Amino acid sequence: MEIRKQPGSVIRHEVSAEDLALINRLARASLTGDQVYTFAIRLCDNEVDRDWERFDERSLEKLSSLFVGKSGIFDHNWTAGGQTARLYKTEVCEEDGVTLAGDPCRYLKGYAYMLRNEKNQALIDEIEAGIKKEVSVGCSVQKRVCSICGEDHCGHQGGRRYEGKLCYFTLMQPTDAYEWSFVAVPAQRKAGVIKGFSADAGGLRRLLAGHPEYLEQWEAMEKEAELGRRYMTGLRKDLVRLAGMADESLDLRIFARAADRMEEAELKELTRVYRARVDAAYSPVTQLKPRCFTPQDDEDGAFRV
Repeated sequence: MEIRKQPGSVIRHEVSAEDLALINRLARASLTGDQVYTFAIRLCDNEVDRDWERFDERSLEKLSSLFVGKSGIFDHNWTAGGQTARLYKTEVCEEDGVTLAGDPCRYLKGYAYMLRNEKNQALIDEIEAGIKKEVSVGCSVQKRVCSICGEDHCGHQGGRRYEGKLCYFTLMQPTDAYEWSFVAVPAQRKAGVIKGFSADAGGLRRLLAGHPEYLEQWEAMEKEAELGRRYMTGLRKDLVRLAGMADESLDLRIFARAADRMEEAELKELTRVYRARVDAAYSPVTQLKPRCFTPQDDEDGAFRV
């Protein structure tokens, strides 16, 4: 399972003798402090993000070792020409607060280096100016566990509440770390920018996640809207059925597409018209003829039905 998470920002970091020693383990030529530019990155954390997913602390520890030596690129474009920097050190850090999952807040911090040269100077300037700061990680995990049922694959929907309990998925057992990228739109909340956000049901649910009382109202409205959609679907199906019975020459595929664009009043009026035509064309006929009967036939004749 391939995972991409975008939590955090670039932080200025001064190179030390210890840093330089770690950098030179990765470099083929011995580099000096004047030749490299270093910065720290918040790679990922254990908070529930806008995709309703999170890493647990054990996953962060595993990713910490997997990300050492991994390249930094742009927008997950896996080309050698996009390589800009490399991680030479990582660590799992603590911070104040508790996650939505109830765990103490932890995040994975990475330290990257790049060469100070003419080619990289524009990027260094953008990092220093705070323009290039959001980053994303690409990795793979073995399990994605639901907070409701504990299963890897299930029908629960992230962001919904089931009997008052929030549904999210914990990413566990990382197997590989591919790269980290400079991106424009991160997913995790610490980045402050929403990834691929749009005003759809999922986006609104994510937006209301911090306000459980409004989220419950939204979910109730969703159920009512679903009932309304079913009602309109039933009206359209009934209209198409009646139209086909009333006029066999009608192309029902074209008529059904037209019906999909009709409002309730239009559907009801056309349904009334076509139902009248169907009733006229297929008027009910009695299958049994009435029996001629007089009360004189027998004593109980007055009571026969």
